[in-house]
Amino acid sequence: MDTDILGTPQAPTFGLDTFGDVENGADGQPIAQAEAIRQVVAEGVLADRVGVDYFGVGEHHRPEMAVSSPDVVLAAIAARTERIRLGTGVTVLSSDDPVRVYERFATLDALSRGRAEVTLGRGSFTESFPLFGYSLADYEVLFAEKLDLFTRLLDEKPVSWAGTVRPPLDGAQAYPLTESGRLPAWVGVGGTPQSVVRAAAYGLPLVMAVIGGSPERFAPLAALYRRALREAGHDELPVAMHSPGHIAETDDLAVAQHFPHHQASFAKIGAERGWSPMTRADYDAMAGPTGALFVGSPETVARKIAWAVRTLGLSRFQLKYSAGPLPHEHRMASIRLYGDRVIPRVRELLATA
Repeated sequence: MDTDILGTPQAPTFGLDTFGDVENGADGQPIAQAEAIRQVVAEGVLADRVGVDYFGVGEHHRPEMAVSSPDVVLAAIAARTERIRLGTGVTVLSSDDPVRVYERFATLDALSRGRAEVTLGRGSFTESFPLFGYSLADYEVLFAEKLDLFTRLLDEKPVSWAGTVRPPLDGAQAYPLTESGRLPAWVGVGGTPQSVVRAAAYGLPLVMAVIGGSPERFAPLAALYRRALREAGHDELPVAMHSPGHIAETDDLAVAQHFPHHQASFAKIGAERGWSPMTRADYDAMAGPTGALFVGSPETVARKIAWAVRTLGLSRFQLKYSAGPLPHEHRMASIRLYGDRVIPRVRELLATA
């Protein structure tokens, strides 16, 4: 994998992530999912224009998150952009077919002239499992076996493979082939050591989803990943971090815009999972100097990102800029500030550290 285009700890790159969150319209009701998808395309185009390095779209199968086919949305963005890399956060490999995933993203790679990548994960939401006929009882084996097959497809040669969750392959070839000879693929993890070690064993770059607590808590996982890479005989590979946040002209304005929508999103998911309601005190702690929320003015967010990059040795930082029903206009303003002011400031801070 060419780490020059994916960033190194010495010269990290900066991305944005979205789940295609559905905002509320003037009547207070959710807008059409079709409109939310078109908003994502506009946001990706803007990200390219303001100099963001990477744009990631997550896969979900829920009413409040409009994107279920990230590769299709990314293809639309590819047609209207020139330089930004395009990927996922994440592709739920467990409930998909590895061959079809490879072929879809190899196609995206062709359309984007080599700017495609894919982040593979088990998925923190489980709606796709019954939707596509999979049992949650097979949660672990589905991802383990399908990841094994997918890594073999990355060599772009005939594959022979057998497992328990899909029919075997006997010298089969997946198409199209990429012009570079290999599709960039990452593994997204939520914080389990087993997932980190598995990514290292396959020689795949790592994306850590830091959505609670402090990024500092993930330092041991980053160290474990790098140690496991060495033990598996692999060279050093990129480590990225995905965290939620929002940028506005001032700290107070950023919090005022972001908090009610982040809280609403957390409440909806928390009701399904038995979490306690998020209080303003909880939010303020996460938005503090070492918390998982990157919310504030360009200077505040830039300093926090620079701290996270140094703390974890990141090759890429990915800001999850959408937050539940946060309005499209606020997301667009946040993207502009991220590209125009935050990214240049982070690079300046890292260069002078």
